[in-house]
Amino acid sequence: MSHSPVTSDMVKEKAKELGFHQVGIAHVKEENTQASQRLQTWINMGYHAGMEWMSNPKRQDIRLVMPEVRSLICVALNYYTPDQHSDNKEYGKISRYGWGRDYHKVLHKKLKQLANWLETQDENIKTRYYADTGPIQDKVWAEKAGLGWIAKNGNLITREYGSWVFLGEILTSVELESDRPATQHCGTCTRCIEACPTKAITQPFVVDANKCIAYHTIENRSDTLPENIKVNLQGWIAGCDICQEVCPWNQRFAKITDVKDFQPYPGNLTPKLVELAQITDEEWDKQFTGSALRRIKPEMLRRNARANLDTFRLKNDPKSNNF
Repeated sequence: MSHSPVTSDMVKEKAKELGFHQVGIAHVKEENTQASQRLQTWINMGYHAGMEWMSNPKRQDIRLVMPEVRSLICVALNYYTPDQHSDNKEYGKISRYGWGRDYHKVLHKKLKQLANWLETQDENIKTRYYADTGPIQDKVWAEKAGLGWIAKNGNLITREYGSWVFLGEILTSVELESDRPATQHCGTCTRCIEACPTKAITQPFVVDANKCIAYHTIENRSDTLPENIKVNLQGWIAGCDICQEVCPWNQRFAKITDVKDFQPYPGNLTPKLVELAQITDEEWDKQFTGSALRRIKPEMLRRNARANLDTFRLKNDPKSNNF
């Protein structure tokens, strides 16, 4: 579209008004061949494990998602709270992203408001929005839009909030002025690579999901976890934040969120492993209402908790038969 009544400044002002912490704009000029090739290489290596949806061709060409797309409005919401995981081995650890209300619901509500506002500016404007819900390389686009850079652990790091952010985007037919892409600021730091107990970060910027605790606790639907994962869980039952917790950017620049929905539900900070190992489907349903953790089905949660208990028992009593 040419001569649109909407400007990038107007979009950014509206996004901030709706409570987004960051907003940037990326232009869709030509195919992003470099990012597509990186993704294809990663898939060819089998590093996507059981996540077959990662090989959807739409993920490699944004115009297959929306042919009219000219710009992407990329947004970020900070979700950090100062609460800490317990070191008590009786408790399981849940990744920060899942402590509060389901981030998809929070982001979708705001994205819908921004998309609706955009469409009211001109009857020809088309939009589509996603929050980790479509075949889109959201970190690649967020980097292009200047929100932050993709780090050695595969996460997007922002200067303002570290990597404790949820990403969303609006695809639109409007040609908006784009921001400058973010530059890389990991430097020579390799803390995330060294801290990963399963060596899932095979080389800087490359994560093998087959070795990733977060992948196995959230996505792996098998009855049992691989041995290398089981013995290295360290209490994690839903996701894993190790590579984020050791990151200097997170240690220095994390800010407490102003989004009430992201405050932790009391049961998510110190869930007892023994209780989770025998949680019923009904209890699971009640405990994880409105939570992103609903992706982890009750039988998976029981499996994850038992794997931690078994490993803990084995370490304390090598003769134990529970493993």
